[in-house]
Amino acid sequence: MRRALDTVIERYHEDPAGSLATTRLVRETPALCARHLEKQHAWRPALAEALAERAGTPGDVTVGHTVRAAAALDCLNVALDHWTASDGRLDLVDLLDEAFAALTGA
Repeated sequence: MRRALDTVIERYHEDPAGSLATTRLVRETPALCARHLEKQHAWRPALAEALAERAGTPGDVTVGHTVRAAAALDCLNVALDHWTASDGRLDLVDLLDEAFAALTGA
């Protein structure tokens, strides 16, 4: 699931400073933040379906698949929060890996 978020953070690799400014703007503007969370909520079913497909049960999305998809998106948000709080000094990919490791208890 962690690797599925690589496309989401791809822009970070291309333009870290611009990504930081955009992320900060979204986080600090209530309407933009709400819209961002709505978009992520809309991604959850697709992520859950991808998990079901990986499990060999396409079309049979379970509560577990949906919970893992939601947890993955929360890992992304926690990593973004820590990244913006550090003014981009911390590595976003490392933070995302750390968030997933914490989720799995590793």
